[in-house]
Amino acid sequence: MLYLLAAVGALTIAVLLWRAFGGTQRVGVPTRRAPLAPDDDPDFLRQLGEQQQRKRDEE
Repeated sequence: MLYLLAAVGALTIAVLLWRAFGGTQRVGVPTRRAPLAPDDDPDFLRQLGEQQQRKRDEE
């Protein structure tokens, strides 16, 4: 009986650790992207470069 209880406990701990530290990704759960700072956002930097180019062309 003691061995059975130890096996169930070890299995429970293994499952909890697997889910906590990188088991397979759950289906249907969207991954969240961290927000980008403006200086890390390629679209923002591209738009900023285009605006600066337009200003230079106007002068």
